[in-house]
Amino acid sequence: AFMGYVLPWGQMSFWGATVITNLLSAIPYIGTTLVEWIWGGFSVDKATLTRFFAFHFILPFIIAALVMIHLLFLHETGSNNPSGIPSNSDKIPFHPYYTIKDALGFLMLILLL
Repeated sequence: AFMGYVLPWGQMSFWGATVITNLLSAIPYIGTTLVEWIWGGFSVDKATLTRFFAFHFILPFIIAALVMIHLLFLHETGSNNPSGIPSNSDKIPFHPYYTIKDALGFLMLILLL
């Protein structure tokens, strides 16, 4: 949300970008270098806006890819319970049981609205 907040590039966006990115300067040893890298220079300017626009566009694709990788690993290995005891007999298939349950919940939501 912060990257989208900066994109209109008004006074609130400019000072929001300045204050929030300056918070990173509190990181020991690498903070000021990290802030200058994010800014693309020594102050918030056009390069910063370009970087935030690129991050704002690319970040959802990166998150979607990581979610897909996570689901792939989860599908391959299966989930586990806290006790660590395998309980394959307690599993039920996702479809049709959860699909029908979610469809009924969605239908009830629509009827209530």
